[in-house]
Amino acid sequence: MPSEPQQLPAVHEAYLPREHALHRPRHGKRQMTALVAALLFFTTPTLLWVFGVRPSEIENHKLAGFPSLAGGFDFFTGLPTWATDQLSFRAGAIEAADGISRTLFGEDAPLDQGPAANAGPIPAPPLQQPGAPNTGPAAPSLPGSNQAGYRKVVQGLDGWLYYGYDAEAKCTPTQDIDTTLKKVNELRDAVEASGRKFEFVVTPDKSTMVPQFLPGSYPGRECSQAAAPNDWYKMTTVGRSLDLRPALAASAARVGRPIYAPNDTHWRDEGGLVLTRALAEAVQPGSTSSWMSVPDGQYDAVADLPLLLGKSGVKTNTQYSLLPDGVTDRATGFIGSIDQPVQRKSGPLDGTVNKPTLIYGDSFSLASSRYLDAAFTNLTYLAYSTDKTTQAGAVDQFVNSQVVVLEAVERNVAGGLVPFTDDGFIAAVKTALAAHPVR
Repeated sequence: MPSEPQQLPAVHEAYLPREHALHRPRHGKRQMTALVAALLFFTTPTLLWVFGVRPSEIENHKLAGFPSLAGGFDFFTGLPTWATDQLSFRAGAIEAADGISRTLFGEDAPLDQGPAANAGPIPAPPLQQPGAPNTGPAAPSLPGSNQAGYRKVVQGLDGWLYYGYDAEAKCTPTQDIDTTLKKVNELRDAVEASGRKFEFVVTPDKSTMVPQFLPGSYPGRECSQAAAPNDWYKMTTVGRSLDLRPALAASAARVGRPIYAPNDTHWRDEGGLVLTRALAEAVQPGSTSSWMSVPDGQYDAVADLPLLLGKSGVKTNTQYSLLPDGVTDRATGFIGSIDQPVQRKSGPLDGTVNKPTLIYGDSFSLASSRYLDAAFTNLTYLAYSTDKTTQAGAVDQFVNSQVVVLEAVERNVAGGLVPFTDDGFIAAVKTALAAHPVR
């Protein structure tokens, strides 16, 4: 006869004799310690909130909300993120860790290692100084690193900081440069076939224009420096990009300092003037011969790179006037966001470009908007990386323009982070522009 199946003991496994095969100890003291620690971790944010202590947003993303009970198991997986975000002493802990590291080891704490907490925008309002006539641009969008070994921020010489993705993009591109430029030229052909003008401009990385403060060793140094010359050759020949590097170097020599801030990945206002002049000349040769521009005060803005280290920092900028006709100052305030189309219009003057123009760009377009507004009288801005404007909405802006300017930062072109090279997007642009040619 078959044997009866073995029955489980009627008592808890912890109460079985130690020699029993199913005996399992409860580890009571360890379990109690873990339970108390978990209880403190999850209840401390709530108790601190009751007593008026509030956490701050320091890591470039909104604080996580309490997970919903309706989310099933997601409720439990969401608790750690919520509790970590809600620790009100988190900013102090980061500062303390950094201070201890510098005291004991002579270097900053490695807060720039590992994947970014959030690869989305860094919302940071400008810091307006009393009496300053205009405000500066907010801190821009940075993709952040998700590759092991690379740095979100490379700490350079004399306190200079560099965006780590400058190197990572060239070493581990998501799309090779040849494919990217081939797609750019497909977009160019579609625009020009419709009777419109197309300009492509690559804005250089800070590490390209100010390499002298880079450290002797950092992740991606060798492969990025090997790739950059070839990338630039192809971008300016195959891609027919406007080459801003000589004019940027000349501007830096003229003001006697680098025009990229030590603690920010973007250029200062001098770079915006260089971009504006180059685009106006490309679209309408000779238009800048009457231009005048002089310094017009200073302003402070939030620096973006310290934010990636859980810190804060300010960059000081000199702003300029821009008189296209040599008489009338047309420089405006900076635009805060171009996730949705932003249109700027003004009356024509000698020296202005008056054709409806689309700037399909990124945060360097934002950082130059004060001067682009002065030179172009019918201008629409839109970010190519936004998810707040549909593809159809973006294509409409191409249709409504007679000039299309495609602006993209070097690291995005080198790394292939350029949504405008999507085949579906290019096909949609081609179809729409063919149906609405410029006569």
